[in-house]
Amino acid sequence: MVDLSTTWLGLKLANPLVPSASPLSRDLDHARRLEDAGASALVMYSLFEEKIDLEVAHMQRFLHEQESFAEASGFHPVPDNYKTCQEEYLEQLQALKSHLDIPVIASLNGASLTGWIEYGKLLEEAGADALELNVYHVAANPEENCLTVEARYTEILRELRQHVRLPINMKLSPYFSALTHMAIRLEEAGANGLALFNRFYQPDIDLDTLEVAHRLDLSRSQESLLRIRWTALLHGKVGLSLGVTGGFHTAADALKALLAGADVVHLCSALLENGPDVIPKILGEITAWMEEREYTSIEQLKGSLSQQHALDPAAFERANYVEVLDSYTSPPGVWR
Repeated sequence: MVDLSTTWLGLKLANPLVPSASPLSRDLDHARRLEDAGASALVMYSLFEEKIDLEVAHMQRFLHEQESFAEASGFHPVPDNYKTCQEEYLEQLQALKSHLDIPVIASLNGASLTGWIEYGKLLEEAGADALELNVYHVAANPEENCLTVEARYTEILRELRQHVRLPINMKLSPYFSALTHMAIRLEEAGANGLALFNRFYQPDIDLDTLEVAHRLDLSRSQESLLRIRWTALLHGKVGLSLGVTGGFHTAADALKALLAGADVVHLCSALLENGPDVIPKILGEITAWMEEREYTSIEQLKGSLSQQHALDPAAFERANYVEVLDSYTSPPGVWR
């Protein structure tokens, strides 16, 4: 019998498939379906710094800028049932914890220290099993150097670590110039794991209206290769749990990540496109593949093709770059 269990952020999970932050966790029935299908843990949808700031600004205008005469200064018609996005998030976390048996990971998305300490403590008190910190920062300011960008991540993490005991999972972008060094800095600052990688949603340009268009494109399996490569490079060099996210749709995608050294494989687009039934399908195919090759456990295969164990370690770096480029051949009839 193949043992699919894995350990991630100090949590013992039944298998390595963990739904990542998505709208699915907003609905308790959807979350139950994910658990019933075999999800071993659940990352909640993100609580966004921008949304909190916007809500506060709207409330300030509503309460303080509407007054036209003195008698109105004491009349602030806020409905008794009004809930802030923070309150709604905490209630949903408590509901998920009450109705699910799998670990529930809360998610914070932002780029500054504003409120994160307060929110982190509240999420811990509400019962979150871990905290995912998504520092979503686009370094477009020409006066902001790379050291400042990296310090933003470590400062937020260090400050949060002083106030919460929860395992903290850092969700990173792939755009660091020295990712391995950054991973070590984050480990020293108190991180327990890394999620590789955040998908920065890219704005488009509408050629008809000449406006910037916002469009959400779901991931495809090809995107998983960047995650797999960096997992293979990091495995064994850091003591952090490693999770991969972005482009994982099939058992083949998941197996490659596990062989590279991932502890968990996050699913999102695959669930949005195919529903929860994709989870048992992937688990079944992983089990069949492992049985055919006489693997007895996920722990046995995990990291066996990381850079430190690969027969050709240089293949994960630049050594084969020229050979790969030269290996391409055009379809017949395209070029002569």
